[in-house]
Amino acid sequence: MPPLAERLRPQTLDNYIGQKHLVGENAILRKMIESGHVASFILWGPPGVGKTTLAKIIANKLDRPFYTLSAVTSGVKDVREVIEKAKANRFFSQANPILFIDEIHRFSKSQQDSLLGAVENGTVTLIGATTENPSFEVITPLLSRCQVYVLKSLEKEDLLELAGRAITTDIELKNREIVLEETESLLRFSGGDARKLLNILELVVNAEESGKVIFTNETVTERLQQNPSAYDKDGEMHYDIISAFIKSIRGSDPDAAVYWLARMVAGGEDPKFIARRLVISAAEDIGLANPNALLIANACFDALQKIGWPEGRIILAEATVYLASSPKSNSAYLAIDDALALVERTGNLPVPLHLRNSPTKLMKELNYGKAYKYSHDFPNHFVEQQFLPDELVKERIWNIQNNPAESKLGEWLKFLWKGRY
Repeated sequence: MPPLAERLRPQTLDNYIGQKHLVGENAILRKMIESGHVASFILWGPPGVGKTTLAKIIANKLDRPFYTLSAVTSGVKDVREVIEKAKANRFFSQANPILFIDEIHRFSKSQQDSLLGAVENGTVTLIGATTENPSFEVITPLLSRCQVYVLKSLEKEDLLELAGRAITTDIELKNREIVLEETESLLRFSGGDARKLLNILELVVNAEESGKVIFTNETVTERLQQNPSAYDKDGEMHYDIISAFIKSIRGSDPDAAVYWLARMVAGGEDPKFIARRLVISAAEDIGLANPNALLIANACFDALQKIGWPEGRIILAEATVYLASSPKSNSAYLAIDDALALVERTGNLPVPLHLRNSPTKLMKELNYGKAYKYSHDFPNHFVEQQFLPDELVKERIWNIQNNPAESKLGEWLKFLWKGRY
Protein backbone atom coordinates (compact mmCIF):
# COMPACT_ATOMS: atom_id res chain seq x y z
CA MET A 1 0.00 0.00 0.00
CA PRO A 2 1.32 3.51 -0.80
CA PRO A 3 2.47 5.65 2.17
CA LEU A 4 -0.03 7.93 3.86
CA ALA A 5 1.36 11.06 2.18
CA GLU A 6 0.66 9.54 -1.24
CA ARG A 7 -2.76 8.15 -0.28
CA LEU A 8 -3.83 11.56 0.96
CA ARG A 9 -2.53 13.57 -2.02
CA PRO A 10 -5.43 15.85 -3.06
CA GLN A 11 -6.84 15.58 -6.59
CA THR A 12 -8.61 18.95 -6.77
CA LEU A 13 -7.97 22.53 -5.69
CA ASP A 14 -10.90 22.34 -3.26
CA ASN A 15 -9.04 19.64 -1.30
CA TYR A 16 -5.68 21.39 -1.52
CA ILE A 17 -4.49 22.70 1.85
CA GLY A 18 -2.50 25.93 2.21
CA GLN A 19 -1.15 28.48 -0.31
CA LYS A 20 -4.36 30.53 -0.22
CA HIS A 21 -2.44 33.47 -1.72
CA LEU A 22 -2.04 31.39 -4.90
CA VAL A 23 -5.06 29.07 -5.07
CA GLY A 24 -7.64 30.67 -2.78
CA GLU A 25 -10.73 32.42 -4.09
CA ASN A 26 -9.78 34.95 -6.81
CA ALA A 27 -6.05 34.14 -6.33
CA ILE A 28 -3.81 34.29 -9.38
CA LEU A 29 -3.14 30.58 -9.96
CA ARG A 30 -6.78 29.60 -9.40
CA LYS A 31 -7.87 32.19 -11.96
CA MET A 32 -5.30 30.93 -14.44
CA ILE A 33 -6.38 27.31 -13.97
CA GLU A 34 -10.09 28.10 -14.20
CA SER A 35 -9.51 30.07 -17.41
CA GLY A 36 -7.82 27.03 -18.97
CA HIS A 37 -4.84 29.08 -20.14
CA VAL A 38 -1.73 28.15 -18.18
CA ALA A 39 1.67 29.59 -19.08
CA SER A 40 5.00 28.12 -17.98
CA PHE A 41 5.88 28.82 -14.36
CA ILE A 42 8.16 27.79 -11.50
CA LEU A 43 6.98 26.94 -7.99
CA TRP A 44 9.54 27.99 -5.38
CA GLY A 45 9.16 26.87 -1.79
CA PRO A 46 10.41 24.58 0.98
CA PRO A 47 9.89 20.79 0.88
CA GLY A 48 6.47 19.32 1.59
CA VAL A 49 4.30 22.35 0.84
CA GLY A 50 2.49 20.95 -2.20
CA LYS A 51 4.53 21.85 -5.29
CA THR A 52 4.22 18.45 -6.98
CA THR A 53 0.58 18.08 -5.90
CA LEU A 54 -0.31 21.46 -7.37
CA ALA A 55 1.27 20.56 -10.72
CA LYS A 56 -0.72 17.30 -10.87
CA ILE A 57 -3.97 19.04 -9.95
CA ILE A 58 -3.40 21.54 -12.77
CA ALA A 59 -2.77 18.75 -15.29
CA ASN A 60 -5.91 16.88 -14.14
CA LYS A 61 -8.08 20.01 -14.17
CA LEU A 62 -7.00 20.96 -17.69
CA ASP A 63 -7.09 17.36 -18.94
CA ARG A 64 -3.67 17.66 -20.56
CA PRO A 65 -0.96 15.01 -21.05
CA PHE A 66 1.34 15.19 -18.04
CA TYR A 67 5.03 14.30 -18.20
CA THR A 68 7.29 14.37 -15.18
CA LEU A 69 11.05 14.35 -14.74
CA SER A 70 13.20 14.49 -11.62
CA ALA A 71 16.40 16.51 -11.91
CA VAL A 72 17.97 14.05 -9.45
CA THR A 73 17.74 11.12 -11.86
CA SER A 74 17.26 12.63 -15.34
CA GLY A 75 19.85 13.80 -17.86
CA VAL A 76 19.74 15.73 -21.14
CA LYS A 77 18.82 12.53 -22.98
CA ASP A 78 15.74 12.05 -20.79
CA VAL A 79 14.65 15.66 -21.38
CA ARG A 80 14.94 15.28 -25.15
CA GLU A 81 13.05 11.97 -25.10
CA VAL A 82 10.14 13.50 -23.18
CA ILE A 83 10.01 16.49 -25.52
CA GLU A 84 9.96 14.21 -28.57
CA LYS A 85 7.19 12.13 -26.94
CA ALA A 86 5.21 15.32 -26.28
CA LYS A 87 5.58 16.34 -29.93
CA ALA A 88 4.51 12.92 -31.19
CA ASN A 89 1.44 12.68 -28.95
CA ARG A 90 0.15 16.17 -29.60
CA PHE A 91 -2.56 16.87 -32.17
CA PHE A 92 -3.34 20.26 -33.69
CA SER A 93 -6.44 20.76 -31.59
CA GLN A 94 -4.85 19.84 -28.32
CA ALA A 95 -3.38 22.22 -25.76
CA ASN A 96 0.25 21.95 -24.80
CA PRO A 97 1.25 18.93 -22.70
CA ILE A 98 2.58 19.80 -19.26
CA LEU A 99 6.16 18.91 -18.38
CA PHE A 100 6.75 18.92 -14.63
CA ILE A 101 10.38 18.98 -13.49
CA ASP A 102 10.97 18.41 -9.80
CA GLU A 103 14.06 20.04 -8.25
CA ILE A 104 14.76 21.95 -11.45
CA HIS A 105 17.58 23.81 -9.69
CA ARG A 106 19.65 20.63 -9.95
CA PHE A 107 19.60 20.68 -13.74
CA SER A 108 22.92 21.80 -15.22
CA LYS A 109 23.08 24.66 -17.73
CA SER A 110 23.12 22.23 -20.65
CA GLN A 111 20.07 20.39 -19.28
CA GLN A 112 18.18 23.65 -18.85
CA ASP A 113 19.29 24.79 -22.33
CA SER A 114 17.71 21.64 -23.79
CA LEU A 115 14.32 22.85 -22.50
CA LEU A 116 14.42 26.32 -24.02
CA GLY A 117 13.20 25.55 -27.53
CA ALA A 118 10.30 23.40 -26.37
CA VAL A 119 9.13 26.01 -23.88
CA GLU A 120 9.55 28.90 -26.32
CA ASN A 121 7.67 27.31 -29.23
CA GLY A 122 4.93 25.85 -27.04
CA THR A 123 5.76 22.17 -27.44
CA VAL A 124 5.29 21.90 -23.67
CA THR A 125 4.12 24.05 -20.81
CA LEU A 126 6.84 23.87 -18.18
CA ILE A 127 6.07 23.66 -14.49
CA GLY A 128 9.25 23.57 -12.43
CA ALA A 129 9.56 22.99 -8.70
CA THR A 130 12.52 24.16 -6.67
CA THR A 131 13.55 24.63 -3.05
CA GLU A 132 16.30 27.08 -4.11
CA ASN A 133 16.05 30.68 -5.28
CA PRO A 134 15.45 30.35 -9.04
CA SER A 135 17.22 33.67 -9.65
CA PHE A 136 20.48 31.92 -8.79
CA GLU A 137 19.77 28.37 -9.95
CA VAL A 138 17.77 28.71 -13.19
CA ILE A 139 19.40 30.10 -16.33
CA THR A 140 18.19 33.58 -17.32
CA PRO A 141 16.73 32.65 -20.76
CA LEU A 142 14.56 29.96 -19.18
CA LEU A 143 13.63 32.09 -16.17
CA SER A 144 12.52 34.92 -18.46
CA ARG A 145 9.98 32.55 -20.06
CA CYS A 146 8.47 31.51 -16.71
CA GLN A 147 6.51 33.22 -13.99
CA VAL A 148 7.77 32.43 -10.47
CA TYR A 149 5.27 31.69 -7.70
CA VAL A 150 6.44 31.46 -4.09
CA LEU A 151 4.93 28.78 -1.83
CA LYS A 152 5.09 29.13 1.95
CA SER A 153 5.57 26.64 4.77
CA LEU A 154 2.19 25.40 6.01
CA GLU A 155 0.70 27.25 8.97
CA LYS A 156 -0.33 25.54 12.20
CA GLU A 157 -3.98 25.66 11.14
CA ASP A 158 -3.15 24.05 7.79
CA LEU A 159 -1.24 21.20 9.44
CA LEU A 160 -3.99 20.53 11.98
CA GLU A 161 -6.57 20.48 9.17
CA LEU A 162 -4.40 17.98 7.29
CA ALA A 163 -3.99 15.79 10.39
CA GLY A 164 -7.75 15.82 10.98
CA ARG A 165 -8.41 14.88 7.37
CA ALA A 166 -5.92 12.01 7.58
CA ILE A 167 -7.49 10.59 10.74
CA THR A 168 -11.06 10.79 9.43
CA THR A 169 -10.76 9.97 5.71
CA ASP A 170 -7.72 7.76 5.12
CA ILE A 171 -8.62 4.16 4.31
CA GLU A 172 -6.33 2.83 7.06
CA LEU A 173 -6.38 5.52 9.75
CA LYS A 174 -10.15 6.01 9.85
CA ASN A 175 -10.48 2.43 11.16
CA ARG A 176 -8.28 3.21 14.16
CA GLU A 177 -9.24 5.18 17.27
CA ILE A 178 -6.80 8.09 17.12
CA VAL A 179 -6.82 11.00 19.56
CA LEU A 180 -4.65 14.11 19.11
CA GLU A 181 -4.41 14.92 22.79
CA GLU A 182 -1.31 17.10 22.36
CA THR A 183 0.02 18.47 19.07
CA GLU A 184 3.00 20.72 19.95
CA SER A 185 5.64 18.08 19.14
CA LEU A 186 3.77 16.88 16.06
CA LEU A 187 3.71 20.42 14.65
CA ARG A 188 7.25 21.27 15.73
CA PHE A 189 8.82 18.20 14.13
CA SER A 190 6.76 18.73 10.98
CA GLY A 191 8.25 22.19 10.50
CA GLY A 192 5.53 23.36 8.11
CA ASP A 193 6.07 20.28 5.90
CA ALA A 194 2.90 18.32 5.07
CA ARG A 195 4.84 15.22 4.06
CA LYS A 196 6.70 15.14 7.37
CA LEU A 197 3.47 15.57 9.30
CA LEU A 198 1.84 12.61 7.53
CA ASN A 199 4.99 10.49 7.90
CA ILE A 200 5.00 11.14 11.64
CA LEU A 201 1.29 10.33 11.93
CA GLU A 202 1.80 7.06 10.11
CA LEU A 203 4.91 6.17 12.11
CA VAL A 204 3.24 6.69 15.48
CA VAL A 205 0.05 4.85 14.47
CA ASN A 206 1.96 1.89 12.99
CA ALA A 207 3.98 1.60 16.20
CA GLU A 208 0.74 0.61 17.96
CA GLU A 209 -0.46 -2.67 16.47
CA SER A 210 -3.97 -2.30 17.79
CA GLY A 211 -6.13 -0.34 20.18
CA LYS A 212 -6.43 3.36 20.86
CA VAL A 213 -3.61 5.66 19.69
CA ILE A 214 -3.16 8.79 21.79
CA PHE A 215 -0.83 11.47 20.43
CA THR A 216 1.06 13.29 23.17
CA ASN A 217 4.22 15.37 22.93
CA GLU A 218 6.12 12.65 24.77
CA THR A 219 4.86 9.85 22.52
CA VAL A 220 5.78 11.67 19.29
CA THR A 221 9.24 12.61 20.56
CA GLU A 222 9.93 9.07 21.76
CA ARG A 223 8.88 7.46 18.45
CA LEU A 224 10.94 9.86 16.38
CA GLN A 225 14.05 9.34 18.48
CA GLN A 226 13.72 5.63 17.76
CA ASN A 227 13.27 6.27 14.01
CA PRO A 228 15.16 9.48 13.17
CA SER A 229 15.44 8.74 9.45
CA ALA A 230 11.65 8.78 9.22
CA TYR A 231 11.48 12.55 9.57
CA ASP A 232 14.83 14.26 9.77
CA LYS A 233 16.50 14.60 6.38
CA ASP A 234 17.04 18.32 6.93
CA GLY A 235 17.72 18.31 10.67
CA GLU A 236 20.01 16.34 12.96
CA MET A 237 20.35 13.35 10.62
CA HIS A 238 21.59 15.71 7.92
CA TYR A 239 24.48 16.74 10.15
CA ASP A 240 25.08 13.24 11.49
CA ILE A 241 25.45 11.78 8.00
CA ILE A 242 27.76 14.50 6.68
CA SER A 243 29.82 14.03 9.86
CA ALA A 244 30.06 10.29 9.24
CA PHE A 245 31.01 10.98 5.61
CA ILE A 246 33.88 13.35 6.50
CA LYS A 247 35.12 11.12 9.33
CA SER A 248 35.16 8.12 6.99
CA ILE A 249 37.32 10.06 4.53
CA ARG A 250 39.59 11.20 7.37
CA GLY A 251 39.76 7.61 8.60
CA SER A 252 40.84 6.33 5.14
CA ASP A 253 37.80 4.06 4.68
CA PRO A 254 36.60 4.48 1.06
CA ASP A 255 33.84 1.85 1.49
CA ALA A 256 32.25 3.73 4.36
CA ALA A 257 32.77 7.10 2.68
CA VAL A 258 30.95 5.98 -0.48
CA TYR A 259 28.18 4.42 1.62
CA TRP A 260 27.52 7.72 3.41
CA LEU A 261 27.75 9.52 0.08
CA ALA A 262 25.02 7.19 -1.24
CA ARG A 263 22.89 7.94 1.82
CA MET A 264 23.13 11.64 1.06
CA VAL A 265 22.43 11.20 -2.65
CA ALA A 266 19.42 8.95 -1.94
CA GLY A 267 18.18 11.41 0.68
CA GLY A 268 18.17 14.32 -1.77
CA GLU A 269 21.15 16.21 -0.34
CA ASP A 270 22.33 19.21 -2.36
CA PRO A 271 25.28 17.92 -4.48
CA LYS A 272 27.05 21.29 -4.18
CA PHE A 273 26.97 20.99 -0.40
CA ILE A 274 28.71 17.60 -0.66
CA ALA A 275 31.27 18.96 -3.14
CA ARG A 276 32.09 21.91 -0.88
CA ARG A 277 32.72 19.54 2.01
CA LEU A 278 35.07 17.49 -0.18
CA VAL A 279 37.12 20.61 -0.94
CA ILE A 280 37.34 21.41 2.78
CA SER A 281 38.30 17.81 3.62
CA ALA A 282 41.04 17.83 0.96
CA ALA A 283 42.67 20.84 2.62
CA GLU A 284 41.93 20.01 6.25
CA ASP A 285 42.54 16.26 6.42
CA ILE A 286 44.80 15.40 3.47
CA GLY A 287 46.66 18.63 2.95
CA LEU A 288 50.33 18.40 2.14
CA ALA A 289 50.37 14.60 2.37
CA ASN A 290 48.84 14.69 -1.12
CA PRO A 291 48.40 18.20 -2.54
CA ASN A 292 46.66 16.72 -5.60
CA ALA A 293 43.66 15.97 -3.39
CA LEU A 294 42.70 19.65 -3.32
CA LEU A 295 42.99 19.82 -7.12
CA ILE A 296 40.78 16.74 -7.50
CA ALA A 297 38.19 18.05 -5.04
CA ASN A 298 38.08 21.45 -6.71
CA ALA A 299 37.81 19.84 -10.14
CA CYS A 300 34.93 17.75 -8.75
CA PHE A 301 33.13 20.91 -7.64
CA ASP A 302 33.61 22.58 -11.04
CA ALA A 303 32.63 19.48 -13.05
CA LEU A 304 29.52 18.93 -10.94
CA GLN A 305 28.23 22.40 -11.83
CA LYS A 306 28.85 21.76 -15.53
CA ILE A 307 27.47 18.22 -15.71
CA GLY A 308 24.63 18.27 -13.18
CA TRP A 309 22.57 15.27 -12.13
CA PRO A 310 22.43 12.26 -12.25
CA GLU A 311 25.94 11.83 -13.72
CA GLY A 312 27.27 14.16 -11.02
CA ARG A 313 27.02 11.33 -8.50
CA ILE A 314 29.86 9.56 -10.35
CA ILE A 315 32.08 12.63 -10.08
CA LEU A 316 31.36 12.86 -6.34
CA ALA A 317 32.12 9.15 -5.92
CA GLU A 318 35.46 9.45 -7.74
CA ALA A 319 36.58 12.36 -5.58
CA THR A 320 35.33 10.63 -2.42
CA VAL A 321 37.28 7.42 -3.10
CA TYR A 322 40.43 9.39 -4.01
CA LEU A 323 40.31 11.49 -0.85
CA ALA A 324 39.54 8.53 1.41
CA SER A 325 42.42 6.54 -0.11
CA SER A 326 44.97 9.36 0.15
CA PRO A 327 47.56 9.70 2.93
CA LYS A 328 46.46 12.17 5.57
CA SER A 329 47.97 15.28 7.14
CA ASN A 330 46.54 18.20 9.06
CA SER A 331 49.82 20.11 9.33
CA ALA A 332 48.61 23.10 7.28
CA TYR A 333 45.37 23.21 9.29
CA LEU A 334 47.31 23.20 12.57
CA ALA A 335 49.82 25.72 11.22
CA ILE A 336 47.24 28.39 10.37
CA ASP A 337 45.47 27.93 13.72
CA ASP A 338 48.78 28.19 15.58
CA ALA A 339 49.70 31.27 13.55
CA LEU A 340 46.36 32.92 14.34
CA ALA A 341 46.86 32.17 18.04
CA LEU A 342 50.36 33.69 17.79
CA VAL A 343 48.98 36.84 16.16
CA GLU A 344 46.34 37.15 18.87
CA ARG A 345 48.99 36.72 21.57
CA THR A 346 51.65 39.06 20.15
CA GLY A 347 49.58 41.68 18.31
CA ASN A 348 50.70 43.73 15.30
CA LEU A 349 54.46 43.24 15.36
CA PRO A 350 56.43 45.44 12.93
CA VAL A 351 57.62 44.03 9.60
CA PRO A 352 61.46 43.86 9.52
CA LEU A 353 62.89 46.80 7.55
CA HIS A 354 64.51 44.65 4.87
CA LEU A 355 61.14 43.07 4.01
CA ARG A 356 59.24 46.32 3.67
CA ASN A 357 58.09 47.72 0.35
CA SER A 358 59.89 50.94 -0.72
CA PRO A 359 57.94 52.65 -3.52
CA THR A 360 58.91 56.23 -2.49
CA LYS A 361 62.19 58.10 -2.08
CA LEU A 362 61.52 58.74 1.62
CA MET A 363 61.00 55.03 2.28
CA LYS A 364 64.28 54.23 0.58
CA GLU A 365 66.03 56.87 2.69
CA LEU A 366 64.58 55.17 5.77
CA ASN A 367 66.23 51.90 4.60
CA TYR A 368 62.97 50.18 3.68
CA GLY A 369 63.97 47.05 1.78
CA LYS A 370 67.67 48.02 1.76
CA ALA A 371 69.12 44.80 3.18
CA TYR A 372 66.74 42.46 1.40
CA LYS A 373 68.43 39.66 -0.55
CA TYR A 374 66.68 38.48 -3.72
CA SER A 375 66.49 34.70 -3.36
CA HIS A 376 66.81 33.96 -7.07
CA ASP A 377 70.26 35.56 -7.17
CA PHE A 378 71.69 32.78 -4.99
CA PRO A 379 72.40 29.04 -5.41
CA ASN A 380 69.26 26.86 -5.14
CA HIS A 381 67.24 30.10 -5.27
CA PHE A 382 67.76 30.49 -1.54
CA VAL A 383 69.70 32.65 0.86
CA GLU A 384 69.30 32.56 4.62
CA GLN A 385 67.74 35.73 6.02
CA GLN A 386 65.10 36.70 8.59
CA PHE A 387 61.46 36.68 7.52
CA LEU A 388 59.64 36.70 10.88
CA PRO A 389 59.41 39.73 13.21
CA ASP A 390 62.36 40.01 15.64
CA GLU A 391 60.29 38.76 18.57
CA LEU A 392 59.31 35.55 16.77
CA VAL A 393 62.53 34.39 15.15
CA LYS A 394 62.66 31.26 17.33
CA GLU A 395 58.99 30.32 16.82
CA ARG A 396 58.05 27.18 14.89
CA ILE A 397 54.61 27.27 13.28
CA TRP A 398 54.50 24.56 10.62
CA ASN A 399 55.52 21.15 11.91
CA ILE A 400 56.33 18.44 9.38
CA GLN A 401 54.22 15.31 9.71
CA ASN A 402 55.26 11.76 8.94
CA ASN A 403 54.19 11.08 5.36
CA PRO A 404 56.25 10.73 2.14
CA ALA A 405 55.24 14.05 0.59
CA GLU A 406 55.92 16.17 3.69
CA SER A 407 59.07 14.22 4.53
CA LYS A 408 60.41 15.18 1.11
CA LEU A 409 59.53 18.84 1.72
CA GLY A 410 61.14 18.59 5.16
CA GLU A 411 64.38 17.19 3.79
CA TRP A 412 64.62 20.08 1.33
CA LEU A 413 63.99 22.65 4.08
CA LYS A 414 66.57 21.01 6.33
CA PHE A 415 69.09 21.21 3.51
CA LEU A 416 68.35 24.91 2.99
CA TRP A 417 68.07 26.06 6.58
CA LYS A 418 70.79 23.86 8.16
CA GLY A 419 69.00 22.85 11.31
CA ARG A 420 65.98 25.13 11.63
CA TYR A 421 63.51 22.47 10.48
